[in-house]
Amino acid sequence: MLGKSPRMPLSLASAIEAMLGTPPIKGQPLSGGDLSAIFRITLADGRDVVAKQGATASREAVMLEAIRVTGAPAPEVLAADGDWLFLELLRGSSGVRGAWGSLAAALALLHRDDAGTYGWPENHAFGHVEIVNTPGSDWPAFWAEHRLRCHLPHIDPALGRRIEALADRLPNLLPARPHAALLHGDLWGGNVMTEDGRITGLIDPACYHGHREVDVAMLTLFDAPPPAFFAALDLEPGWRERQPIYRLWPLLVHLRLFGNSYAGSVASELATLGF
Repeated sequence: MLGKSPRMPLSLASAIEAMLGTPPIKGQPLSGGDLSAIFRITLADGRDVVAKQGATASREAVMLEAIRVTGAPAPEVLAADGDWLFLELLRGSSGVRGAWGSLAAALALLHRDDAGTYGWPENHAFGHVEIVNTPGSDWPAFWAEHRLRCHLPHIDPALGRRIEALADRLPNLLPARPHAALLHGDLWGGNVMTEDGRITGLIDPACYHGHREVDVAMLTLFDAPPPAFFAALDLEPGWRERQPIYRLWPLLVHLRLFGNSYAGSVASELATLGF
C-alpha cells in the first residue's frame, strides 16, 4: 500500500490519483527541496513524474508555462492545484557543468521577449520571504523598492543604512528602461538540468520581467561561468559593474532565510560598489 509508506504522504497519493487519473505505484523523495517537498513518482501507467508540494505551486506552474512559451526548455506542467504541482521528469541531473553554451542559447530564447514593464502579475515568495512584483516602468525604482529596500526592516540597521544609500543612487547606476526580459528569477546551477552537455530544462523559477543581467548575476553567486558564456550573451556595456547590485538581492534573501553567514557576502558586494 504505497499511500501508507513513510516516504509518501497519503495526501500525495490521493492527489496523484485525483489530478493525474492513475494511481502511484512507487515514490521516493528527491534532494534539493529546501523550501518545498519534492518526490519522484512512478505511476501505474508507467510514467515517471515529479511531484512538488508548496504554497507557491500554482504560481510556479504559470511561470514554467511562460518559460516554455519562449522556446526555452522547462518541464511540462502535468497538473497543478492547491499546494501540489506535478511535472514531467526531465532527463539528466542538476548542475551546468559543461553546458554553458547550451545555457547561453536557452537564455537568449528566454530573454528575447520584451514585456514593456517590469514585474509580474502576482507576488511570489521564497519561504517566508515575500517577493513583491508590483509592475512598474522605472527599472531603478523597481529594483530599489522591491529588491533592496524591502529587506531593511529585517536586517542589521548598520547594513541597512548601506543598502539605503545604494538604493538612493540607483538612478545613476542602472539603466532607466532596459529591455524587460522574462527572467527565470532564481537561476543558479542547481536549477539547471543538463545531460551530455545540453540543457534539458530550467526548473524552480521565480519569474518576473526585468533586466536580463539579473539572471546572469545569480549564476555567478555559486558557479563560475567561463568567458565564452558571457561573450555569447553579448551583454550591454557596463554589465560587469552592475553585477554586484544584482547579486545583492539573492544574498539578502539568503541572509533572511539562512542566517548571518551571508552578512559578510552582502557587506563585500556593498564595499565593491563603494558603499
